[in-house]
Amino acid sequence: MTSHSFDRIKMPPGFWEGLRQLGIASHDVARKAGLPLTIISEKAVNTAEYYAIWQAYSDLAGDIAQGMIKLATIYDVTKYPPTILATYHARDYRDALQRMVRYKQLCPPDSLRMIEDGEECTIDLEWLITDQSCPPLLVGITLAFLLELGRRGTGQYLAARTVEFSQPMGDVQVLESYFGCHIRTNADRNRLTLHRRDLDRPFLTYNEELLEILTPALDRTLQEHQGNCSVSDMVKWIMKRSFSGGRPDIQTIAKELGMSERTLQRRLTEESTSFNHLLTQARHEQALLYLADLSLDIKEVAFLLGYEDQNSFYRAFRAWEGDTPAKWRSEHAEAHVNVEDMLSDRLNIH
Repeated sequence: MTSHSFDRIKMPPGFWEGLRQLGIASHDVARKAGLPLTIISEKAVNTAEYYAIWQAYSDLAGDIAQGMIKLATIYDVTKYPPTILATYHARDYRDALQRMVRYKQLCPPDSLRMIEDGEECTIDLEWLITDQSCPPLLVGITLAFLLELGRRGTGQYLAARTVEFSQPMGDVQVLESYFGCHIRTNADRNRLTLHRRDLDRPFLTYNEELLEILTPALDRTLQEHQGNCSVSDMVKWIMKRSFSGGRPDIQTIAKELGMSERTLQRRLTEESTSFNHLLTQARHEQALLYLADLSLDIKEVAFLLGYEDQNSFYRAFRAWEGDTPAKWRSEHAEAHVNVEDMLSDRLNIH
């Protein structure tokens, strides 16, 4: 999936009203973002406009942490879109988060990855569009909302276990007071880690009748959305956002796609490919993109591709390109190659 898949992003219902409640005029946000005032009435915007609006709110709010928490806590439940209502009225916190991860596929430009392990539940936030810088406040409010969802649903004060942000996030003490845990900034990811025991807490807002209406409709929409891509495309997309956590396995990816491992293998065979072939292809494609980014050293590239050591990456890259990563980088960086065009030509990516 490339950025053109997300040319139109829906503005959250109630966003402008929420700003008004905080004493921030919508026209001031539009002007600060350098956008026409008509943007306020637009139901969907492009990625650049979406980020500009959030950055403008951040600038007008002052401190990132304060602006993030104020908007996350003031947001009116009645303004939630169906994708969020389905989480707010879930059976328990686990059900809510699983629904959030699933239906986030309908709400670009970000995605969530949830893993339960031992006493922890980690939720990683990843951006599907990597060629534009996401405002830190938008990152923060996305993770804050996941915790806010649990608090509103259970009616209890839930504290996170840890929170990691890849960028500075303003007043860390304010954040630690809100999340109830240690906050780490300048980390290598954006992650909310919860106490796994909290996931079993039932939601006071559970509404079985409403879910019976919402769930089939949302699932149909999700299937239609996924139907626009081949299974191979979806598998590669999930692989690419999972590499930094290690080599992705077919069981995990099948689960994310909502199908059995056997069904996934059959679907890939029907598309004349295999899981291992797609894994190699996805790593090759990502390797070329990462190497084109001169801010990443080669050791980091190996890590981001899920290799346990740099030598394994070197061997794989030489098999793909017949050259070392360093040599490839120096040649193509100097030539200012358009990597995405080159990928389309050489690897037949569409």
